[in-house]
Order: sequence, then structure tokens, then C-alpha cells
Amino acid sequence: MTTTEREIPFMCQHQPPCPPAESADRESARLVAHHPEQGWSLLCNGVLFFEDTGELLPDGRVIAPHRPLGADEVMTAA
Repeated sequence: MTTTEREIPFMCQHQPPCPPAESADRESARLVAHHPEQGWSLLCNGVLFFEDTGELLPDGRVIAPHRPLGADEVMTAA
């Protein structure tokens, strides 16, 4: 039997375990690798976290950047 799906190993081995890649608080996982010169970090739950706040999940899904607006970028009603 052939499949195109790959098994995604869970990287987190410490206690308490980090939130899984599917959870809303996935960004709070511990760093495994940090490459600021390239603009990305690998978290122990398998998430690639980019400096623009975008994410690539272990299953290949993309999370668009969600950087909060700075004070000078906030629009106010007139």
C-alpha cells in the first residue's frame, strides 16, 4: 500500500509538554532552533515560526502573518 501522507513525529519530550501544533497557543512551545538571520525559528511542536508572525505547521498548513498593528497604524473613527 502506498500513501502520500507522512507521519509527523511529536518532537516535545519535556514535562510539562508544549502545546501541540493544532492548539491555539502553539506559539508558546519551546525553541528547538532559532535563525534570526534567516527570519525563522523551529518550535518543539514542529511549527516553523517566521519573524513576520506567519507559521508553517507540521502538516503543511500555512498560518498567515498576524502581527498586531502598532499605535501609529491603528485607525480611529472620526
